[in-house]
Order: sequence, then structure tokens, then C-alpha cells
Amino acid sequence: MYAERPDPPFIALIDDDDHSAHLLTRMLEAHGSPAIRRFADAAEGEQGLAAILGDPDATWPGLVIVDLKAHSGANLDFLARNHAMLRQKGVPLAVMAAPTGRAGRQLLHDAGATGVFFRQAELDAYRHEAAAIVSFWARHQCLDAVGM
Repeated sequence: MYAERPDPPFIALIDDDDHSAHLLTRMLEAHGSPAIRRFADAAEGEQGLAAILGDPDATWPGLVIVDLKAHSGANLDFLARNHAMLRQKGVPLAVMAAPTGRAGRQLLHDAGATGVFFRQAELDAYRHEAAAIVSFWARHQCLDAVGM
């Protein structure tokens, strides 16, 4: 008898800019990420994550990436509202932010981000950042997971 196959692993992307989300998705997949499930804004992301994490039979995301641009504090607002839920479930939370110094990164980490990555204007730098995100995801995978 075989156990029912769970949903495949995925990364949840909460990005309120269609072009940005499309580009990041393509870059992540080109670097070997699992499937990307996109949520179009903070509210949709919060509702979707609450539903997924509230279902004990659902496959949880291996990483949540937040890249909100609605206003300058959108990522911090999202972190403040949701980092405790994600931390409790053991889901790492990465933030895409405009390049900032150590103090800016520390502010995001203090608000609950597990990882901070930067939006890059230059294509090669953007590719490098996408590769770093996939590496971050891979390092945070549950090592006792059982595959089929």
C-alpha cells in the first residue's frame, strides 16, 4: 500500500507588482527553485498563507518571499503582522528590499525576516541575487523529509 503523494514543494511569493513577480519567478526557476505560488498583494498573501498553514494536510511553503512596493514600509508592515505565524510553523521568510546598509537590513531582521535580499537594477546582479535566494531556500529545507 502506498501513501497518498503530497503536493510538491513550493515557494510562496507575495509581490504586488506583476512585472517584478514575473521576472523574479523566471529567475528563481532558472536557478532550480521549486514551483512559485504568487499572491498579488499583502492581503491575498496573508489570507492564502493562513489557509495553507492552517491545513495540517497541506504542503507548506519551503520559503515565503515578500516583495511589496505599495509604500515604503509595506514589507515591514507585512513582517510585523505575520512573522510570528511563520516562525511558529518553521517557515523561513525572506524579504526583497531596495539596497540598504547594515542598519536597514538589521531593521528587517529585527522585524522577523530570516533573510534579506536586494532588488538589483543590473541584470547580472539580479541573477546573482536570485541564485542566492534559491541557495537560501535549499539550506532551509527540512532534512528529515521523506520523498517518493
